[in-house]
This record gives sequence, C-alpha cells and structure tokens, in this order.
Amino acid sequence: MKLLRDFEQGIDRAGNLGVSLFHRLALFGIGAATAWAAGEKFITLFQAGTVTIPDLLLLFIYLEIGAMVGIYFKTNHMPVRFLLYIAITALTRHLIEVLSYSPMNLWDLASTGGTILVVSISVVVIRYASSKFPSRHGSHDPEIS
Repeated sequence: MKLLRDFEQGIDRAGNLGVSLFHRLALFGIGAATAWAAGEKFITLFQAGTVTIPDLLLLFIYLEIGAMVGIYFKTNHMPVRFLLYIAITALTRHLIEVLSYSPMNLWDLASTGGTILVVSISVVVIRYASSKFPSRHGSHDPEIS
C-alpha cells in the first residue's frame, strides 16, 4: 500500500510540475508575443507619422494583456477583470472603426453599446463579489480578480 501511495504522490508531483512548467512557458510566450506586437505597432505608427484613436486603444489592449500576464506570474491567479477590460476596449475600438468607416447602422451601434454595458456590469459584479466574498487562497487583493 505504501509503495502504491508513494508512486501516486510522485505521479501527482510530476503532473503538477508539468502543468506549472507549461503555464510558465505559455505565459512567457504570450508576454513575448504581446511585446513584439506592441513594438511592431509603434514602428508602424512612427513610420506613418500619425496616430488614431483605434491605434491608441490597441496599445491599451497590449498594455492590459501585459499587465494580466505579469499579475499571473506574480500571484498565480488569473485576473479575470483584465480580460473584461480588454473586451470593453476591443468593443470600443470596433465601435469607433464602424462609425468612422461605414454608414451608421443603428443595429450595430445599439448591439455593440449594449455589449459594452453588459461587460461593464460584469466588472462591477466581479468587483463586488470579490470584496464581499474574498478568496480562501491566502491573501486576496480585490484589484487582481
């Protein structure tokens, strides 16, 4: 029995190590790709000599992805709110591009605006829930979840 239990614990440790290693490598890859994409965008903006609001919003998306990766590296917790912030920024960027380059479609405007509202309400709900029901995994920072 003890031999079997020791074997199972060894397998569990190896599996946990493998998952942890995969997470770290994937996060490093995502962080590197984000830095690369942001660098390419800066070079493109300097070459064009002009910056638009959608360009700035894209840079904010890169910033949020970088912050999310950094927080996950430091805390081992996925900052879900950052994903929602990215979604809000991407939807806002889409809304600006739709309104700038095509005739105004009221349905597109209303549906995108409604989606931004729903995601924003989700942020409020998550913030409220994280402050009222803190995580049981050690210290909890309500700014992270």
